[in-house]
Amino acid sequence: MSLSSTTDRAYWLAWSQVRGIGSVLMKRIYQAFGSMSEAWTAMPSDLQEIEGIGGQTLEAIRQAQREVEPFSLMAIHEHNNLNFWTPSDREYPQLLWEIPDPPAILYYRGHLTNWNERNTVAIVGTRRATPYGKRWTKKLVTALAKSGFTIISGMAEGIDGEAHKACLEVSGQTVAVVGTGVDQIYPHKHKSLYEQIVDSGLVLSEYPQGTPPDKKHFPARNRIIAGLSRVTLVIEAPERSGALITAYQANEYGRDVYALPNSIEVNEAKGCLKLLGKGAQAILGVDELLEALGMLPNLDTPAPAIAISALPPLQQNILQAIGFGEPVGLDWIVEQVKTPSGEVLGALTHLELVGAIAPYPGMRYQRLV
Repeated sequence: MSLSSTTDRAYWLAWSQVRGIGSVLMKRIYQAFGSMSEAWTAMPSDLQEIEGIGGQTLEAIRQAQREVEPFSLMAIHEHNNLNFWTPSDREYPQLLWEIPDPPAILYYRGHLTNWNERNTVAIVGTRRATPYGKRWTKKLVTALAKSGFTIISGMAEGIDGEAHKACLEVSGQTVAVVGTGVDQIYPHKHKSLYEQIVDSGLVLSEYPQGTPPDKKHFPARNRIIAGLSRVTLVIEAPERSGALITAYQANEYGRDVYALPNSIEVNEAKGCLKLLGKGAQAILGVDELLEALGMLPNLDTPAPAIAISALPPLQQNILQAIGFGEPVGLDWIVEQVKTPSGEVLGALTHLELVGAIAPYPGMRYQRLV
């Protein structure tokens, strides 16, 4: 982790303490300044230009600036929460950053070291799963996990729990997004399941350790499930269901939604039928689903047909500085090419447009060609 990302990490945490600033506004602030540390010291007039910051919110910001010391806060927070990411960390999921309301802090427990975001599938459904729903959850998850897909769900009773269990049974990768702190087990009957996920997968939450269950946390949790996933599969859901919230959010994020058909006489099928009526794709079988998911566009940006030698000298120097390794930060690039940051940002924008580099959260860039 670079010094600049370590610094911004503390400021992401500081901004998360400001009363009245949620995930949407936090991302707008970052996009306006390119750095949460720069935003922290910005002029009030500049902050008020951001949509959503009025007089009351500005006063809350100014109060936090007087009362919160970011690095002291970080030291205390790290002591109480051993593992968490902010958008300035390279481990922060790229797919999650793409949504309009990504969490500023993402806490985790577990050991999933080779998580491939290109192959993430959410499996969600009712807590009162029928034998039909459980059977199809196992069939679909077993096939998906064996094909290299990471299964994401919410560790709730019913379909969620069945999805995690089926994935673990075939040694697949699974991620549980919870509405509590990552150290809390809810429901308690999933204690063994939780321990298995922590041992070989990940438990994620936007709530700090010690946070107990609260019904208002779960709709917010569902947006993270949708945001982390390329595709959301709804197995069973009544007409009023958290699984439908996840599906609607996935659709809003531009992700594919599939639903499993069932009889109109089954209450747990009515939500799925509603989704199918609104344009969700039908799950018609294991092979058909795998074939459809195999046609998903690759997240990797294709190599552009450009001649590096034809680029202006500054852009060539920037590409050489970035190299083909891990994404590097803006400050490091500026230092390497010895050019003012404004000029470097302009060159980076052009390189991004022609497909020569890929941007990452925290103003980091990776070379593609």
